[in-house]
Parts: sequence; structure tokens; C-alpha cells
Amino acid sequence: MAKKKAAGGTPATVALTAAGAAFTVHAYEHDPSSASYGEEAARALGVSPDRVFKTLVADVDGELTVAVVPVAGSLDLKALAAAVGGKRAAMADPAAAERTTGYVRGGISPLGQRRRLRTVVDASASAHTTICVSAGRRGLEVELSPDDLVSLTGAVLAPVGRS
Repeated sequence: MAKKKAAGGTPATVALTAAGAAFTVHAYEHDPSSASYGEEAARALGVSPDRVFKTLVADVDGELTVAVVPVAGSLDLKALAAAVGGKRAAMADPAAAERTTGYVRGGISPLGQRRRLRTVVDASASAHTTICVSAGRRGLEVELSPDDLVSLTGAVLAPVGRS
């Protein structure tokens, strides 16, 4: 018997539910003119930007790789390459990131991707009881423990974010 998606569910929330993980979904009205999806989410949810993490897709030596870093900072591409044993990293082509993950830019979740990509979560996540990441669409965040995020994505924790 096929599992039904919950009404309004995304592949990310479906994956969390299937795994039995504890999580909370937070919805907010997305403003298309917002300059930063992550900072918009932090403001809308009233959460510190160091607890809201953005999902970025990079190309590390020809392989798409996900980096999950605080919205308050940026991704250190050299550190990302080193974290996965690579030599060179660059931001991925947005169309390739969308096609591979099954999500649109600004709504890419590290969870429930069409094709599971190698994932690195910034080490700062472990300083928090819970963090927020995209739930799979603009205006929708999911709050969960960093340990669950690492476990469910098969991620490694490494210092890949810059303040």
C-alpha cells in the first residue's frame, strides 16, 4: 500500500514523518521581493539567524554536494571541499541544483531530496538544541534537532560556515 502525503506535506516533511523524527513545521508569508530567503525566515519566525540554516548546493570536484550553514554567515567553499576530501568547490548551477534536489531555489531542503546528495552540516549547528531548515518550499521551515538532521541526511559535521 502506498503511503499518502499529508495535506500540504513536502518530500522533506514526509521523510521526517516516515523516519519518526520529532519536528515542528513553521509557515510564514513569503515576500517575493525579499533579498535573502534565510534572513526573511529568521525575521518572520522570530528566531535568531544563527539557528536558521540555509541549504546550499555546491559542485565539489564534479559532484553536487549540499552544505547547510547559518543564514547569518556564508559558505566557506575551501572548507567544504576539505570536509568531503575534495580539492575544489564552487557554487552549483542553480538549474542543476533544482533538477537534482527536486526543490526550487529558496526552498531547497536538505531532507527528502529527489537524489540524496553528500551533505555537510556546519559544526555550529551542534551548539543548538534545535535548528530550522527549509521544509521544501519558500515560506516553510522545519525545526528539528541537529542530531536528527545529521542522521537523516547521512551528513558530516564540519566547520564550513563563515561569519
